[in-house]
Amino acid sequence: MNENLIAILIILIYFSPVFYQLVIVIKESKRGNKIPLKKFKKFLKYSVMIITPIIIGFGILSHTNYLNYEKPLTFDKYDQITFENFRGLEFFKKSLYGNERFAYVVTSIDSDIDDNSVKVESLFYPSRSFVYKKNTNSKELLTHEKYHIKITELFARKAKEKISKLNRFDENKIEGIIRQAEKDERKFQTEYDYNTFHSYVLSEQKRYEKEVDSLLNLLTEYKESKIEFNDKN
Repeated sequence: MNENLIAILIILIYFSPVFYQLVIVIKESKRGNKIPLKKFKKFLKYSVMIITPIIIGFGILSHTNYLNYEKPLTFDKYDQITFENFRGLEFFKKSLYGNERFAYVVTSIDSDIDDNSVKVESLFYPSRSFVYKKNTNSKELLTHEKYHIKITELFARKAKEKISKLNRFDENKIEGIIRQAEKDERKFQTEYDYNTFHSYVLSEQKRYEKEVDSLLNLLTEYKESKIEFNDKN
């Protein structure tokens, strides 16, 4: 069943007493009885007060699982990452294109611009990433998801390469380079998933692995997160 439909059904069931009270209010209003309307407003008020924090909490946990939180990991922890680190919650989705063997990884290019220096690094978010069926032993699926992390690192290094070649510290140019790197990274990630069909097209998966590894090796000198501009002034 569609996950949005399930959510709607839950809300309708929760508010069914409210709808019932509303019918009574309409009937009694026609008779000139205003008392049910006052009761209805009070009932509605408390119903909303109860469900609002539930919805907010549900939304927060859907975004980041604070019940099983693990802070974002930098790329130097890459080899240590397993599906045990995928701590996010997925309340509704039970399959991807009809297959129950799937996962979802969240990464980002993080940056911090200071006086005459800039820090750029890729981050993996364990408590926002999830795998359906925690007991999955699919090495292929884990490899596919971990290459999303490598791709983010690749574009972080590309950004650092461009930044390091600037003649002087220029915050606007640095910000522009980082924003473009983020845009290019998202596009590459989308193409990676599409062309590999989320790891199921093995030939494409291997092609991407070889390409990403090769490009990362070419940018090894930009693996350090911080770039200093003191010598360029």
